[in-house]
Amino acid sequence: MIQKQDSMILSPYTEIYDLVIPKDNLLRRLNDLVDFSFVYNELNDKYCHTNGRNAIDPIRMFKYLLLKTIYDLSDVDIVERSKYDMSFKYFLGMAPEEPVIEPSSLTKFRKLRLKDKNLLDMLINKSVEIAIEKGVIKSKSIIVDATHTKARYNQMSPKEILMDRSKKLRKSVYEIDESMKERFPSKSTTNELEDEIEYCKKLMNVIENEETITKYPKVKEKLNILKETVEDDIEHLQISKDKDAKVGHKTKDTSFFGYKTHIAMSDERIITAATVTTGEKNDGRQLETLIEKSMEAGVEVETVIGDAAYSEKGNIEYTKENKIDLVSKLNPSITQGYRKKEDEFEFNKDAGMYVCKAGHMAIQKTQNRKRAGNKNPRYVYYFDIEKCKCCPFKEGCYKEGSKSKTYSVTIKSHIHTEQEKFQESDYFKEKSKERYKIEAKNSELKYRHGYNVSKSSGLLGMEMQGAMAIFAVNLKRILKLMDEK
Repeated sequence: MIQKQDSMILSPYTEIYDLVIPKDNLLRRLNDLVDFSFVYNELNDKYCHTNGRNAIDPIRMFKYLLLKTIYDLSDVDIVERSKYDMSFKYFLGMAPEEPVIEPSSLTKFRKLRLKDKNLLDMLINKSVEIAIEKGVIKSKSIIVDATHTKARYNQMSPKEILMDRSKKLRKSVYEIDESMKERFPSKSTTNELEDEIEYCKKLMNVIENEETITKYPKVKEKLNILKETVEDDIEHLQISKDKDAKVGHKTKDTSFFGYKTHIAMSDERIITAATVTTGEKNDGRQLETLIEKSMEAGVEVETVIGDAAYSEKGNIEYTKENKIDLVSKLNPSITQGYRKKEDEFEFNKDAGMYVCKAGHMAIQKTQNRKRAGNKNPRYVYYFDIEKCKCCPFKEGCYKEGSKSKTYSVTIKSHIHTEQEKFQESDYFKEKSKERYKIEAKNSELKYRHGYNVSKSSGLLGMEMQGAMAIFAVNLKRILKLMDEK
């Protein structure tokens, strides 16, 4: 049953909070800013209301996850800190002397209570609603971009994952006491996962017996991460990689294995919409969804600002139809009028190459000039024929015995004449200067809130991580904008 957190638990020590937590403390201000009772309404159907033991208050559990995102800590470390950090206890609605939860409760909350909830849209809409109420969103333009997140397990084998995390733990120990090398167990010399797990257990046992060393935060955090990997994530270690994650390309020569988060943000740097996809998905195809989600959240959209990935034909037609200015520079490689198999080949603007539906990128590009009967010159993209021969999608795409596989696109079409004129206007040039803002937002998500690497396996887990991270950065931004008013 839900145990509602209607008021602070009576305690003779609650006055401590007023003495030790200043009025400008971030967590005190977040408590004042947000009415967290919306959590009850959203999770109401996930609890039994007639029998069973009282569940831990869902608002408190939700706040634990928010703290975990704000401070980028593991479940164990965030619960440990809530034992002694008075600002944490205040934020969580606890009495100073009240005991904390078991860290495993957070895993159960994520899996049982948040499962099947569209947390991403719900939390973004809630933060935008607060921003509108506080009068900090006034602009009618949004900036769009995508940021990539590497899969937690990447493409390493289970043994390599454990080796990497045990290595980082040993390194942090050596920085404090190099003599510990002599006490550590011998490393595994086999390729068996069980042997590596056994080595990690022995290593952790030695370190845990050294109370002085485990008190150092840099050791304790890496020890907890290795422990969670060995104890809680055994089922994930049985697979070589995240099943949902896909290979995406940052440039022609560099790639990543993981996910993409496609973001829309107001001029005031409040994220108004987001979608999470696998890494190989095209940025431009998400534009329509981002615009519509932003509008559903309550934002007026008259202008959209993005890089060349968003200037493809469909987006130009969609924004024109909805009377929205699209400030996205035309790219001759993606702004063709008509091309065959548009749904099977997508342009990767970072690499400057097309990618087939199997996720294989073109290896070469050439330009064919105008010829008799052809109105426009075309780019021809060449694919690796060896990959085509064994591709599961080769039927209807690759002809058996062919010596090459190419894909051609028109460089320029009359459809883009109006957009080209708009591109030369002063308004376009002025608004395009604002695109840098979203790069800083992506950096904040990655390096302050751990969004550079997925914290769990699967697309659902990535969406949940995105929801909490975006909610956190939006609330912090709202507070900053309120201070500037």
